[in-house]
Amino acid sequence: MKIIVAVTAASGAIYARQLLEELIAAPEVEQIALIESTHAPEVATWEGITLPHHPKIERMENHDLFRSPASGSARWDAMVVCPSSVGTAGRIAAGISQSLIERAADVMLKERRRLILVLRESPLSLIHLRNLTTLTEAGAIILPASPSFYARPSTLEELCHSVTDRVCALLGLEGRGYAWGEE
Repeated sequence: MKIIVAVTAASGAIYARQLLEELIAAPEVEQIALIESTHAPEVATWEGITLPHHPKIERMENHDLFRSPASGSARWDAMVVCPSSVGTAGRIAAGISQSLIERAADVMLKERRRLILVLRESPLSLIHLRNLTTLTEAGAIILPASPSFYARPSTLEELCHSVTDRVCALLGLEGRGYAWGEE
């Protein structure tokens, strides 16, 4: 699998780090395109998060629209925007493609490939809700970063894994995540 991971400046860089670690460990994933928005690295640093470096990961500049995720013929299998700001979600919903993140998401929708937005915003305005409805109707999956407590997490890492495990499951990757009824 070839997966695009886009990281925006929304709070929650821990989700991006965990997701990248899971994708690196997944034998099915052969290539990861990592695109960060302009201020995403600043937010990650503020939150004390460092995104991994690995041979599977190719970092791409968000302003560079001459990269493979900008073309449907490059055949990326899926894209995850993690975390996703509502601003990014709104621009994708409106079909605005002024950055590589926006264009790659547009390509996923037009090619009918999997697009997952791990939304990090609360509360949501009516404008946000309408944009999320538009994205859902276009085929995107909206996964709010709402961690679950079923597995009785004892650390922040465990709590956040309940979100990243859901993302991996939606990508079709074998997970180690909690399933209902497990003790």
